[in-house]
Amino acid sequence: MDLSNELDQSRYSPSPQAIPGLQWKRALDALVILLTLPLLIPLALLVALLIRSGSRGPVLFKQERVGHLGKRFRCFKFRTMFVNADTNMHQGHLHQLMNSNAPMMKMDSKGDPRIIPFGVLLRASGLDELPQLINVLLGEMSLVGPRPCLPYEYGQYLPWQKERFQTVPGLTGLWQVSGKNKTTFVEMIQLDIRYAKNKTLWWDLKIILLTVPALVIQMLETRQARQASSRPVCRKTSYSNYTTQSHSFTKAALVSAVQARDGEDVWMRKKIKLNS
Repeated sequence: MDLSNELDQSRYSPSPQAIPGLQWKRALDALVILLTLPLLIPLALLVALLIRSGSRGPVLFKQERVGHLGKRFRCFKFRTMFVNADTNMHQGHLHQLMNSNAPMMKMDSKGDPRIIPFGVLLRASGLDELPQLINVLLGEMSLVGPRPCLPYEYGQYLPWQKERFQTVPGLTGLWQVSGKNKTTFVEMIQLDIRYAKNKTLWWDLKIILLTVPALVIQMLETRQARQASSRPVCRKTSYSNYTTQSHSFTKAALVSAVQARDGEDVWMRKKIKLNS
């Protein structure tokens, strides 16, 4: 299979309902949103209150993303970072992941100072992406598909990697339910291309059902990673305490030995004087 054809970023991208063979995706998206709307509305209000209570600034965050056939669009999210947060940290982290075989772990697991209170929870649970249902209703996204990437990420893609943009981006996808944080960047691209070329109604239904347990696992892994990142400090403190205690014990032993030796010398001098 030849994957060397580079997609034209400026090419017009029709809405999903206008793309042959994708009518079933639009019907599935609308049905799932309609059925879950009574749960999603109070959940979204709760998330908005958490953001308001933990940080000043807008609740929603708009960001330019790259979607189907390289077309750019405004992607909606709940804001989980402080206003005017520096993006250079993420660009450096992403560049490292794209050029290594390291697992696709987010910066959240290492402690990102840009994250607002409750932000790590919202990101790990996927609740920060609830506003992207607006993008789904607008036809810019689907419930299932590759994640829409950032423009500077798109600019670093190799020609064969841009095959992942042959389908509409989604809220969840094959990569998310296939290990996600344990996969490398290349493995993520391969999973996205596999889905883009072989998507079916039953596959979408299966991915949607597997998303909830995948999010639970992601939350647990994020918690474990954050705990593990703080353990070296504890070990260092324990080692320092052990070293201090050992030093104090050694010093006390030396003092006792010197006192014992001095006491023995005094006793010997007294004995010699008496004998003489």
